[in-house]
Amino acid sequence: MENKYAVYEEALAEELIPAMGCTEPIAIAYCAAVCREQLGCFPEQVEIWVSRNIIKNVKSVVVPNTNQMKGIEVACAAGLVAAHPERQLEVLAYIDGREKEAIKRLAESGTIKIHVSEEPDIFYIRVFVAGGGQNAEVTIRTDHTNITSIKKNGATVLEKPIVPETAATAQSVWTIEDVLDAARNMPLDNALPLLKRQIEYNMAISEEGLARDYGASIGKILLQRDPESLRTRARATAAAGSDARMNGCELPVVIVSGSGNQGITASVPVVVYARALGVSEEKLYRAVLLSDLVTIYLKQGIGKLSAYCGAVSAGCGSGAGVAYLHDMTDEQIEHTVENALAINSGIICDGAKSSCAAKIAMAVEGGLLGFDMSMAQRNFAGGDGIVQETADETIAAVGKIASQGMVETDKEIIDVMLGL
Repeated sequence: MENKYAVYEEALAEELIPAMGCTEPIAIAYCAAVCREQLGCFPEQVEIWVSRNIIKNVKSVVVPNTNQMKGIEVACAAGLVAAHPERQLEVLAYIDGREKEAIKRLAESGTIKIHVSEEPDIFYIRVFVAGGGQNAEVTIRTDHTNITSIKKNGATVLEKPIVPETAATAQSVWTIEDVLDAARNMPLDNALPLLKRQIEYNMAISEEGLARDYGASIGKILLQRDPESLRTRARATAAAGSDARMNGCELPVVIVSGSGNQGITASVPVVVYARALGVSEEKLYRAVLLSDLVTIYLKQGIGKLSAYCGAVSAGCGSGAGVAYLHDMTDEQIEHTVENALAINSGIICDGAKSSCAAKIAMAVEGGLLGFDMSMAQRNFAGGDGIVQETADETIAAVGKIASQGMVETDKEIIDVMLGL
């Protein structure tokens, strides 16, 4: 018998993967590590080409295990020194003090030459290295571990068809009705290990963020405001995970839609509510499952990188998860998502950095306010701004705004960030 939930199981297996550090600098490190492996020795020459969106998301975030260093040179140097491509997005998970010094020397040596890519891809990384009379080149497109080309001494080692990013952001075939059915009814056998790991990892880094001072300490500041409030605790705990992650914490997270911040936002507030409500373990897992699926569904029309803050999608997901924990109907959960989209869809993405934690706090608040509105039967209606007649139509509208309408906005944001 055909498994009608297979598409969701496959999506979860692809999306819910561990990563240490912000995923864009880690993707650079991974690309560099693969390149060094192909070269077979430590390089004497290093050049890297990156798209402007990669620059945006690497410029201001701490690269883990580098003694608080930032930047493309650091991410590339870390990958070349660590040289463990088999770890993929955990490529920088095990670095000793000697290697940290080597990373600093290489990053500051001027050896690594950075170029802005002229390729049309929003997500593009290409690393070229040479040494010992040999050279190698590795290209990643569209997604953090999607290696599309490997060359050694000019000869092709690997070549994959290039899928245009416009196809990657085409209208989803998912529907909110099917997502809700999957969250309520799909067998958890395959998803459970993924969900358990997501909860374990993301709660651990959030608790670390609340225990110590990272970045702007948004989570700790929020919690000080009203420590007895469940709503505040959910927002603060999620924000604290980003505080830690954006500022060099070496704990891994489980990502969603290519983003650790989205992985945290989709899971942590739901866990906080579930524990406070004392629900069963299965109900907890299904609520996080719903949040993940809603987040993935929303991002299908937006794309991995854009001027649209990805935390908004995950905040909608967490609002849906909290609504599920309160036994709300499918219609009420759909309204929760629509309301949250109407509230927060104007938040821009200006790269990975400390203020992501504050945007997460606002995204979770939007999801919770959307839930409050739905519970009170006071929902935004079709025709209210970007809100359409159905949740699916509203999700499609937001995807169009983010992937098409905000292209020029994205360019202006990057120009402002680079002082152009």
